[in-house]
Amino acid sequence: MKKDFISAVADRRTFYGISKEVVISNERIEEIINHSVKHAPSAFNSQSTRVVVLLEEHHDKLWDMIKEALRKLVSEDKFPQTEEKIHSFRNGYGTVLFFDDSSVTEGLQEKFPLYKDNFPIWAQQSNGMNQYIIWTALEIEGFGVSLQHYNEVIEEQVKNQWNIQSNWKLIAQMPFGKPTAEPGEKQYQPIEQRVKIFK
Repeated sequence: MKKDFISAVADRRTFYGISKEVVISNERIEEIINHSVKHAPSAFNSQSTRVVVLLEEHHDKLWDMIKEALRKLVSEDKFPQTEEKIHSFRNGYGTVLFFDDSSVTEGLQEKFPLYKDNFPIWAQQSNGMNQYIIWTALEIEGFGVSLQHYNEVIEEQVKNQWNIQSNWKLIAQMPFGKPTAEPGEKQYQPIEQRVKIFK
């Protein structure tokens, strides 16, 4: 399905109701991820964003891991709500994990000390652009997508389970699957309060 960029931007939404039903092939998912990461912009062309894609049983294992980690942190009376939320993500087909390679960012800080304080900020900006491109691209293909942040809860377990380098810092998790429910109506602040144009 082809869609112009402006329409894709408007149609990108957060989907919590997703399923494991196949939408496109794993090969097509890989193609989208590779293309998105390759062409996403980054300051100084640093390309410090790293991505891990977990499909099928690997995806299930991740969300089981997150659930058990949260069980130790959330009070017993509130855990059923947490469990329901985690199950909604596990019900999906796959998850994209986003990392920043801290060795790249730290190397740039050493090479360009004048901008030292900015490089971590720029790395986050680049990571966000990677997230946005992949999110929008997956939704164009027919997936429902959301962005989650359970970083501190699972980072070490994730690195151990999937043999991820220690210098990769976990930034976000993006579960995706075939939509089972439409997102609610989105509310917008008045655009004139958010944008100023001088001409």
